[in-house]
Amino acid sequence: MSLSSRPRRRAPLLCVLLAATAIGAVLSLLAVQWCRVNGWSDPDQHIHMCYSDFSLLFTERGLAEGLFPFVDDVPRNQVMEYPVLLAVVAGVLAQLVPGEGSGAERILVFYDLNHLAVVACWAAVVLITAASTARSRRRDALMVALAPGIILTLSINWDMWAVFLGSFALLLWGRGRPVWAGVLLGLGAAMKLYPLFFFGAVLVLCVRAGRLRSAAAVLAAGSASWLAVNLPFMVTQFDQWATFYRFSSEREVSFSSMWLAFTWLPLEGSGFSLLSNGLFLICCLGIAYVAWAAPQRPRLAQLCLLIVASFILLGKVYSPQFVMWLIPLAVLAYPRLRVFVVWQAAEVFHWAAVWMMSAKITSGGAFGGGHLLVEMAYGLGIAAHMGAVIWLMVLVVRDILRPEADAVRTAQLEAHDSTEPASESDPLAGPVAGREDVFTLPGLGERRRLTLRW
Repeated sequence: MSLSSRPRRRAPLLCVLLAATAIGAVLSLLAVQWCRVNGWSDPDQHIHMCYSDFSLLFTERGLAEGLFPFVDDVPRNQVMEYPVLLAVVAGVLAQLVPGEGSGAERILVFYDLNHLAVVACWAAVVLITAASTARSRRRDALMVALAPGIILTLSINWDMWAVFLGSFALLLWGRGRPVWAGVLLGLGAAMKLYPLFFFGAVLVLCVRAGRLRSAAAVLAAGSASWLAVNLPFMVTQFDQWATFYRFSSEREVSFSSMWLAFTWLPLEGSGFSLLSNGLFLICCLGIAYVAWAAPQRPRLAQLCLLIVASFILLGKVYSPQFVMWLIPLAVLAYPRLRVFVVWQAAEVFHWAAVWMMSAKITSGGAFGGGHLLVEMAYGLGIAAHMGAVIWLMVLVVRDILRPEADAVRTAQLEAHDSTEPASESDPLAGPVAGREDVFTLPGLGERRRLTLRW
């Protein structure tokens, strides 16, 4: 096949992916249509399962009054409790809303602008996912385009912006651009914290492959881009800037956290943070051991999924939209449709249970008629969500330990030309592609190698 024919073959898939994303976007709009027509008020927005931080924060964080987050002085109760870049996005879009005041029309315009923006990010993530996997498996990105977890939670918060930045960073790493990958990861961490964890996956793979200079390049570029966004606000509005970090440390255990079962412990929010972070660190060390002791070098998406999933399971809160963090990683790490459907079904059940529970709370107990079915459904939803995520993690670890069963690895090897090294089987290997292992540990199929290279 000639090179000139490849774009023509890719064009139909590109159109299918964009069309599928458009369908998903329409469904995401229909899912919140009740609130768009009737407004966002308690308890109705919870009963109709269309709550959004967009509308809430527009009126409660000074955005409707023209105040720009982290720039203008605001009362303590109006400070944005999010990282800088997210607040900047919210502030910029708020400036585009015509008129004055916090009337229903302005709230709807602000909501629609943000919904349109996250749909654009979603479309980009779909295309990036297709470009980040083996050529014969690019159709797997349809799972991202039509994922129920995205359709139902897209406009709860600005998480899709961070998903876009993190996904783009992984693609740039896979294309051998570690500096630009670092820049995007730094920006992603300035939007939501979780893309920061991708640095750990990159470091582990670089240690195994003896490519520490690439890890250093990613970390340096990421630190520089994060500082470039954060430093001006740290200098001019330190208290507002630090609110997110104080809030994350001190907030109490909240919705859907496993720690709800341990609230009897004599711990406050900061104590649970210490316990949660400690267990997360132990999980990361375990993931690193698996990566260094596996019979073959794991794929980057596999490690990223395991790290992010561990953080989600051990966090003090699990908001329904956090499922978006995992969806592109799951499609890249374990693209099995049956598993994906079962996992998403569990997440949809959890999503519905959360809104039933919040509807009961915001209605003062009126919703649910005073019986315990809502609480039972909520508890079952948490268990289903956690069980499905753990199951997905187990399947990914199994593929790492049995690389011959890895669908993406197999497809990537089959796509190699005879002149290319058959050892490279990760579409996102990037700077570590084709390099021999220089640091491994025994116990899971590898022998010990302890030669580090810069």
